[in-house]
Amino acid sequence: MLTSFSTALSALNANTTAIDVVGNNLANLNTPGFKGSVLSFHDLVSQSVGSGAGTTQVGFGVATPVTIRTFAQGAIQATTGPLDAAIQGSGFFIVKTGSGATEYTRSGNFLANAAGNLATPTGEELQGWTTVNGVLNTNAPIGNITVPVGALAPPTPTTSASIDLNLNASAAVGDTFSTALEVFDSLGNSHLMTFTFTKLALANQWNYSASLPAGSATPPPTPTAGTLTFNGNGNLIIPLPTTAPPVITAAGLNNGASNLSVAWNMFNQGVPRITQYSQASATSAVSQNGTATANLEAVEMAAGGKILARYSNGQQIVVGQIALATILNPDSMIAVGNNNLQLTARTAQPAVGLPGSGGRGSVLGGAIEASTVDIAREFTNLIIFQRAYQASSKIITTVDQISQDTINLKQ
Repeated sequence: MLTSFSTALSALNANTTAIDVVGNNLANLNTPGFKGSVLSFHDLVSQSVGSGAGTTQVGFGVATPVTIRTFAQGAIQATTGPLDAAIQGSGFFIVKTGSGATEYTRSGNFLANAAGNLATPTGEELQGWTTVNGVLNTNAPIGNITVPVGALAPPTPTTSASIDLNLNASAAVGDTFSTALEVFDSLGNSHLMTFTFTKLALANQWNYSASLPAGSATPPPTPTAGTLTFNGNGNLIIPLPTTAPPVITAAGLNNGASNLSVAWNMFNQGVPRITQYSQASATSAVSQNGTATANLEAVEMAAGGKILARYSNGQQIVVGQIALATILNPDSMIAVGNNNLQLTARTAQPAVGLPGSGGRGSVLGGAIEASTVDIAREFTNLIIFQRAYQASSKIITTVDQISQDTINLKQ
């Protein structure tokens, strides 16, 4: 009978632990990336009562329950945070603490710290790859992801340009048509490159001349000139698509920039960009690959875990890439606070790689994974554990009353 006290006490302790777990789940109902825990109860070894071995077995109660963290997918919620990220599928973000310890998290509300590194709100630095000299090497070891803060995008000199236009087949001999294209030098200064087309006496032929303004360089730039020939259907036949494109050059720029050399692409994968039809001469599109110096406007998380820097000239440059880790038995990890988990001796070795590869989930930008806690289920569990606690306490009061009755037998 006396063992009933310890049996009931074990049940009180177990249900107290269960209520603590439910309380922790409910407390983290709104914690991003939080994974709720469930409990696994198991009984203690039984004692055999009576002469027959195992004929009558009386247990010693219930052991302290084991908590198991469940890694179900949480709901993906859109946010306004430019660096927020959510994992759809398996995997963990990798973070480094101030002491250099590696931890793992599903919470993706990131920001840039004072050093320009992506970090969690509690200071752990996100791990991945940073673009170096315009190259993103995801085969290199992972490290802190450094984003440009207040940086300027260097200018890109124009090396290639194209113009889509039509020249009027009904134009009189000597008629001209001009169009212009803005190009950039090595210092980011813009120059207006002018293209002039003159109708020749020979059928379906035009002369062209392309150059920078006379005052842009010393000596003045020499125009690049040539002849265009069309067939009776208005298609460009000379030069041929296999002919090297004409190059427009300007040496000795007055602003001190490097010499400018721009290849004029008259074809798009073998299809002429210039036609000659009986319509007014007009330009339909222009393109060039140079950019001016630009201010950084924002750093944003893109799909796939790419970090994009957006500049005032419209450029978007990949400046970093998030790494994900997959762990075969994530339930073996332990929570260490700040939404982070740590490996234990029972945890399989993490496999680190790009999102969307090797069984790793995808990363969605501008979103957060919500907590997996189900408030209805947790309240149901709370009622069950409360009733179990009350039942166990009733055992103690009952055994106590029986003990008193037993003591009173001798009086």
